[in-house]
Amino acid sequence: MTQTTPNRPGLLREFTDIITKVSVPYHEPKAVVLRRRIVVALVLVLGAAMLGFMHTKQPGDAWFYWLSLLLGAVWAVGALVSGPLHLGMVRFRGRGERPVFTGTGVGLVLGGFFILGALVVQHIPVLADGVVGVLEFTTQISWRLVVLIAIVNAIAEEMFFRGALFSAFGRHQPMVLSTLFYVVAMMAAGNPTVGVAALVVGTVCAIERRATGGVLAPVLTHLVWGLMMVLALPPIFGM
Repeated sequence: MTQTTPNRPGLLREFTDIITKVSVPYHEPKAVVLRRRIVVALVLVLGAAMLGFMHTKQPGDAWFYWLSLLLGAVWAVGALVSGPLHLGMVRFRGRGERPVFTGTGVGLVLGGFFILGALVVQHIPVLADGVVGVLEFTTQISWRLVVLIAIVNAIAEEMFFRGALFSAFGRHQPMVLSTLFYVVAMMAAGNPTVGVAALVVGTVCAIERRATGGVLAPVLTHLVWGLMMVLALPPIFGM
């Protein structure tokens, strides 16, 4: 039985405190803020354009997969060039820790939520067609390459959207605005299903970024969720 003390509250209270915490934005010199905003704006436009161009390719076209990896490099390099990134911390059991278990656990829950949703969506043709349109790109090549692309893009997207872009907004509603820009960028793929997934994943990861003050938890959540999607969804949809 978990004992609750002034210095060590119950587990449920600790988990609630972790998720609802609002970390104080990092103080950055004006020059860094300006550079970050300029780089973020340029990379955002370039990345969205690349994503839209990628989705003019057909499933199985080698260019789509090379461009996917290149897009990951664009997000990651843009994030690093924009300014410093932070891993973040959580306070658990009375001590500060990197949010490894937090990010991984949220990713598992989020992935489970999507899988349950997929079991329902597969019986609704209009919705199922949108999901199949995305999954077709994962079934035309080696599963190893699919996993590699999922890993690269999960890390790179979080570095940029929950790292550089989130920081660029400072105190000006970064959670809401970074999620909005993430959805808009992902909608360049031209598939509403991608936009819905981006809204859910982006919101969850933005909450983690706000709570932990860094990108480690969002990266792990996005990574676990992404791997669950590319490995579990194709069999559900008979692919």
